[in-house]
Amino acid sequence: MSLRRLFHRPVALAVVASAALSLTACGSGDDSAAGSPTCPDGEIRFGVEPFEDPARLTPAAEKLGDALSKSLDCPVEVQVTQEYSAEVLAMQNDELDIAIFGPLGYVFASQRADAEAVASFADADRRLSTYTAGIWVPKKPDITSVAQLRNRSLALGSVGSTSGDALPRQALANAGVAEDDIKIDYAGGHPEALLALTNGAVDAAEINSQQLASATAEGTFDPAEYRKIWTSKPIPNDPITVRGDMDPAFKRAVRDALLNLDPATIGEIGALLDVSPPGPLVPVDRSTYQPLFDLAKTLNLSEGDA
Repeated sequence: MSLRRLFHRPVALAVVASAALSLTACGSGDDSAAGSPTCPDGEIRFGVEPFEDPARLTPAAEKLGDALSKSLDCPVEVQVTQEYSAEVLAMQNDELDIAIFGPLGYVFASQRADAEAVASFADADRRLSTYTAGIWVPKKPDITSVAQLRNRSLALGSVGSTSGDALPRQALANAGVAEDDIKIDYAGGHPEALLALTNGAVDAAEINSQQLASATAEGTFDPAEYRKIWTSKPIPNDPITVRGDMDPAFKRAVRDALLNLDPATIGEIGALLDVSPPGPLVPVDRSTYQPLFDLAKTLNLSEGDA
């Protein structure tokens, strides 16, 4: 299976990345820092994957960007992408200096832009946080296994999402359900996939543990009315990455700044990733996400096929 197959929207990797970005300025660093190794081109361009409703994600990401701006004495421009693939393409095209990727997005960004994972989200005990993918169905129909989804409909989040695409599709394959034997509907995001299920538009939907916690807290989803028929192994939470060709001094400065941020500045975006109470960011590297590199290999996903 090729990367083109995973990112099956016809122009998903051919669009100009800047057209696929929602831009918001953040931070007001000292102009005297412009041009320094820690402030390339007078600003830092910070990409964020679209894992949550932009109305909630954007202010949370801006709070993190503002804290990073103050720490590095450089303006940070937060860019919440419209698609997972657009964020990878933006870093490949040198339009992002740092970015939060989903674990699978990081695999592709590593292959395409030499992205380096430097930090991720931890709990109050400084333990790297994790989440799980899941497939849910209403309790009334007698569906108790993934194999019983044959000839039914399944809402997935977004093309290229770890928990909202690749892992549920791997679960189908493991259960012997060919993709031609099930109607897969890409809803446009985790909240939209959940909504498709609660509105009765599909027979099943992917709901990861982060979206489950968020929707349950908001009162928009009652787990007692539904049944989880599959869950993945724990997935290490999203890495914050630096583009591989950035100045080593910049990479060190970003890593040090991230690892020393006050947990209070991380808490808002951490909560959206189901990290509560939040702790400081903790160091990660490629080895942390090796299971996702292995998944890409298992599914025969290659950046050369893009």
